[in-house]
Amino acid sequence: MEYNIHQYCVYIKDRKNALKIFAIFFYSVGLLGLVIPCTFPLFLKLIPFALILSFVALALSHKSKIDTKTISIFFFIYIFAFIAEALGVGTGQIFGHYEYGLGLGIKFLQTPLIIGINWLFLVYTTASITQKLKVPDILKILIASVGMLLYDIVLEQVADKLDMWHWKDGIIPFQNYLAWYVLAVFFHALLKIFRIKIENTFAILILLCQFIFFLFLYISFKLLI
Repeated sequence: MEYNIHQYCVYIKDRKNALKIFAIFFYSVGLLGLVIPCTFPLFLKLIPFALILSFVALALSHKSKIDTKTISIFFFIYIFAFIAEALGVGTGQIFGHYEYGLGLGIKFLQTPLIIGINWLFLVYTTASITQKLKVPDILKILIASVGMLLYDIVLEQVADKLDMWHWKDGIIPFQNYLAWYVLAVFFHALLKIFRIKIENTFAILILLCQFIFFLFLYISFKLLI
């Protein structure tokens, strides 16, 4: 019996390590594919699938209890974020004047359906990371939201090149970053109000992989210009 438990523990550990190695390899290949001119068009089309695959891998690594309340809050974040983006595109009053390209896949109301998943992904990963901090909840909310803001600042630098979205006159307004931070605070506050616990050892790695991926992509694009 003890031997079987030991075997199971080793299996779980190996599985986690394999997932981490795959994530690093996955994003490394994606980075190379987008930097090399001849493979850029192909890898550009794979971005939505890469985001969905990352989200699925994250979901499979979830450890906390999944109940109706948790699912409801996650679904609310997806819907609210999508509506905010759709209103933002339609009115230009939330984030500023911008429009989505084809880089994020299928759109509804001029807004990619995957954008809500991206918001949920970021809220989930930053909440998972900051949840372990020994500080008051209000600080956890603010720190997690700053993390999301830093991610967006880097992503914005390559979004146009990746045909994700395009800003009017190519200028990213301060309004965008302010709206991002306010929404991030709102979503993280919801998690605390409803006591949604998120435990996922894969969260920090997958978020870092994405952040470094976009950062290196930005540096590469700059060097190639």
